[in-house]
Amino acid sequence: MEPPPAKKAKVPKVGKVKNKMPAEVQITAEQLLQEAAATKVERVLPPPRQKITDPAELAEVQLRKRKEFEDNLRKNRSVVSNWIKYAKWEESQQEFARARSIYERALDVDHRNIVLWLKYAELEMKHKQINHARNVWDRAVLILPRAKQFWYKYSYMEEMLGNVPGARQVFERWMQWEPDEQAWLSYIKMELRYKELDRARHIYERFIQVHPEVKNWIRYARFEESNGYLSNARNVFERAAEFFSEEHMDENLYVSFAKFEEGCREYERARTIYKYALEHIPKQEAQTLFKAYTQFEKRYGDRAGIEDVIISKRKFQYEEEVKANPANYDAWFDYVRLMEAEGSKDMTREVYERAIANIPPSQEKRFWRRYIYLWIYYALYEELIAKDVDRTRQVYRACLEIVPHQQFTFAKIWLMYAHFEIRQKDVKSARKALGTAIGKCPKPKLFKGYIELELQLREFDRCRKLYEKFLEFNPANSNTWIKYAELESILGDADRARAIFELAINQQLVDMPEMLWKAYIDFELEQEEYDNARQLYNHLLERTQHIKVWLSFAKFESSTESEESVTNARSVYDRADKALKNSDSSEERAMLLESWKDFEKAHGDEASQRAIQKKLPRRVKKKRKVYLDDGSDAGWEEYWDYVFPDDSAAAPNLKLLQMARMWKQNRQLGDSDEEGSSSGGSEGEEESDDEGVEKMDKEGGEGEKEFDDRDTDFSESESSASGD
Repeated sequence: MEPPPAKKAKVPKVGKVKNKMPAEVQITAEQLLQEAAATKVERVLPPPRQKITDPAELAEVQLRKRKEFEDNLRKNRSVVSNWIKYAKWEESQQEFARARSIYERALDVDHRNIVLWLKYAELEMKHKQINHARNVWDRAVLILPRAKQFWYKYSYMEEMLGNVPGARQVFERWMQWEPDEQAWLSYIKMELRYKELDRARHIYERFIQVHPEVKNWIRYARFEESNGYLSNARNVFERAAEFFSEEHMDENLYVSFAKFEEGCREYERARTIYKYALEHIPKQEAQTLFKAYTQFEKRYGDRAGIEDVIISKRKFQYEEEVKANPANYDAWFDYVRLMEAEGSKDMTREVYERAIANIPPSQEKRFWRRYIYLWIYYALYEELIAKDVDRTRQVYRACLEIVPHQQFTFAKIWLMYAHFEIRQKDVKSARKALGTAIGKCPKPKLFKGYIELELQLREFDRCRKLYEKFLEFNPANSNTWIKYAELESILGDADRARAIFELAINQQLVDMPEMLWKAYIDFELEQEEYDNARQLYNHLLERTQHIKVWLSFAKFESSTESEESVTNARSVYDRADKALKNSDSSEERAMLLESWKDFEKAHGDEASQRAIQKKLPRRVKKKRKVYLDDGSDAGWEEYWDYVFPDDSAAAPNLKLLQMARMWKQNRQLGDSDEEGSSSGGSEGEEESDDEGVEKMDKEGGEGEKEFDDRDTDFSESESSASGD
């Protein structure tokens, strides 16, 4: 049988050198050897171990060693480490008396050093010198009673020895000094290790008297609960709540109390605890309490309970907002709406009172616009929801007293107060309030509201007096004149209405005179006094030549249904055309002629229609210079203008353009009849004709360039003008 072939040894892969260029700094073998020799650390051998075989030699070594320690102590007695080393060496030599003597000498030097006492006691305990150790611990706790290490180790030693009464005695001696919480808890744990529940309960009672923090009360209650004493645990929680009272309430106490009741399946008691705590603890300090209450309601509550939790959360949010910025009236609005939805009148009134107490600091009306609605909502709440009439009246009066009426006022408040008194059937108080408002701070809205109130009461004489006061306050208000005249017209006194209109149109300053004239004319038309209306139109045309007045006048004449209505309307159009011809507004004249054309189509004959057709303008495009504000040239701009046939300046140009256009049309007709002739020559002539027409167009218009629409129908060009 042939032996198996030998496996080939694996050769490790050698990384390829990518850069085979020599390094800039070359290192030789000599340099490597020198660096290795320089960095070589010599090995230090430990000293030889000495073996002592003779007692005399041992005594000599001990003497020499003691002399070294004594010399060190003689040099510096305050170094504690020297004493400890000396004592440990004596301990290693089994010289316990000498070690004890060294510790005593050290304590004479520094009796407040805790390390010395601990090492001393450990020496005694290590070698089972129990009485010596007790002696050391007693001396230590007597000299340094606040050093808790002594008490812990002392009690632990007694407990390890099985001396439980001794350990308890040590703890009792310690508790007389009222140590920190951990000492009490250690004492309690020791008692619990030996099932001494009554002793532990007694220690807890003393503990919460010395350290009455919330967490200690909770520990006490949980101790009772863990051992099955539920009534005792509930009693501890109740005592804690009574101890801290409402001035020092803590959310952790009530969360633990509620969870305890929840664990006992006393859900109503837990809910009551949560609600009581949320009502009395400040909102910013009850975050954990609110979260626990939310989880509780989600587990055991119904729909109403969950909504109550949500409302409480929103209350907390609004409280935070208004606390951060008391002038945030939007937050107050949301807050009072929430309280109104909850249904508690006392709490809602409290929130309203807190809100209206934040008066704007500035005497500017823009700062008061949001604030005043708090008063309005407050008054409406008292009247409509709370049904308290006297309190509503007090709210209105308090609001009117707080507003600075010398700077500004709010007519809405005065009118709402007056309407409230009307609803209470106290008309005298309502009139007195509005009269006071007009006397202190007259405003158009106050006058209008007062007049409307008297109209509803059918007190027309009072309305007349109020209108007179209103016109004395502001005679330029055309709407007031119109309403006054309408009142007289409704009452059937046309002469008084006409006299009021006459006074109105004779005023020097009126804010909207066109409305006043229109109302006067409409009044005369309603009275069928067409002569008076015609006189008013003529009187108005003496003051203004506006196109709308002319069109309205013509429309009035055409609608009178008399024999001369068409003639009178045509006369008005003719007067308007002559008047607008002298004005610079060609667009208004074009509008007038367009309206005149429509009138002739409806009421005229062919001759009158041809006559008005000849008056229609042409719409042409022109160019004009544009100048900037500083007077510099900004180029040319195009614009549309109207050229009227009866315009003397444009008549020669229009005639020339018309002749050129007719010549061009005849030329084109003649060229179309000559079939078979050379098309090139005719095209050249046509182009020259176009150039001639354009040249004549450019020369027209006295320095301004005019381009017509190539439209021979004047009516179509005018209709496009009116469309634009």
